[in-house]
This record gives sequence, C-alpha cells and structure tokens, in this order.
Amino acid sequence: MPQLPAPAYPAEARARLEADAKEVIARYPDSRSALLPLLHLVQSEEGYVSRTGMAFCAEMLGLTTAEVTAVATFYTMYRRKPSGDYQVGVCTNTLCAVMGGDAIFDRLKEHLGVGNGQPDMTTADGKVTLEHIECNAACDFAPVVMVNWEFFDNQTPESATQLVDDLIAGRTVEPTRGAPLCTYKETARILAGFPDERPGAVEATGGAGHASLIGLKLAKGEAAPKARVVSPRGEAPSDQPQKGAEHLSSHDAPQETSASDPDHPAGPAAEEGE
Repeated sequence: MPQLPAPAYPAEARARLEADAKEVIARYPDSRSALLPLLHLVQSEEGYVSRTGMAFCAEMLGLTTAEVTAVATFYTMYRRKPSGDYQVGVCTNTLCAVMGGDAIFDRLKEHLGVGNGQPDMTTADGKVTLEHIECNAACDFAPVVMVNWEFFDNQTPESATQLVDDLIAGRTVEPTRGAPLCTYKETARILAGFPDERPGAVEATGGAGHASLIGLKLAKGEAAPKARVVSPRGEAPSDQPQKGAEHLSSHDAPQETSASDPDHPAGPAAEEGE
C-alpha cells in the first residue's frame, strides 16, 4: 500500500520551525544549500528526521521530498527513527577495535539489551541509543566512545558501563574533553547553526588533546623526540635501545644498501627492454 501523506506539524511547532528555517536559509546565496542545517533543525524538534520533517524541508527549500530523502538517508548523523536522549557511539574501527572497542560494544549491548543487529537500539526508557561508529578521528585516545558527539577517551568495558548507567540515572557526566553534555535534540539545534546558550559551554569546548598535538609540536621544533623502545608485554618500557635495535626506523639514519655494500653491488641501471 502506498504511504499516506506525512502529517503536518502542529500549528505552534510549524510557526516556530518556519521562523528558524527562514533564519537558516537567509545565510546562504542558494536556498538549497541550507538543506543540511534544516535537517538538523527538524531533528532537534522530534529527535529524528521524520517524514513530516522531510516534507517541511522540501517545502521550505522548493525541493522534492525525494531529493530531501536522498540526503537524509546518506548521512548517518540524521536519524530515521525515534532514538534516545543520548547517542552512545562506540568506535569499532581498526585501532579502537584492537584496543578494546569491540569488547566495549559487546559489553554495552549485553548490559543494555540493545544494539546494532537487534530489533531496537534504544533503551525502553528512551535515554540511550547504542550504535557502532566508524572512526571517531581520535585514534591516539583509543578506544573512544562518543556521547552526542562529545569525546570519552581511553575507555574500558567497565568505564563505559558506568557511563551509560550514569546517563540513565540522570547523573552528571563530564566528557574527557569538550563541552558539557546536552541532550541529542539540543545538540541537533546547535548543529543547525544556532548558538549554544548554556553558560560556559563554548569556553569549555577546548582544543585537541596532548597526544593529538605532539606530532605538530615535533614538526615545529617545540618538543624534542625521545627514543623509546617498546618492550614485550609484562616488561617496563626502556629508554635504551635493545641490542640490534639501534635505529628505531629506517628514517633515523642511513642504512646499508646495495649501493654501499660491496658484496651486493647494485650495478648500472639497465635500459628498458634489456
């Protein structure tokens, strides 16, 4: 059976969203460029991008609902069904996975009774939605969990379990770095381009962590590299190279090659085809 037309927003919500949408559209020389923030705007209303929200965006921008749907279904930041106040995303990409991301996700899935591959990813009380995330761009803090796009670094199954329990209980939770947590609807409104009016939230955003900046500091000569040998598991790290490991990589010093080894001369390069 074909779907019935999407229901309209209530009059009060429609008037409020229309005023906000016109403010967003005015920022762009071409109105259709406002589609991404408008999708965040309607998501801030219902917690996901509903058929009503997509019809509203299409009407405001002079697009077809098919064009809006194509965008809304492409980006994973737009939810297609009701979800929780807190989106708990566990990175299970390569580095986070080997550092414990898979174990964290499995523990949370079992602890909450939700997760990818199951009928519902959201807890019954509507507090937490659990999902995989493909790379949080914070590999130097692996394994990483994000809650409403705020970082919780260096997590373990135990710390992540405590985190979701605190969220469900309504206890204050502080990200490892970044602004204080707010609900997913509030986050969506900020992503739509409206100011974060919470006192001190903008100032608390901060910057990258030490591990992310050390490479930049080395490149600018602001920090001196220190040779360090990684020892087998169970042994303390050593600052002295082990025998046979005087050079930590081929970039540290010239290595003996065929051109400088009389026993293995490279010889002149042959002409093509010889």
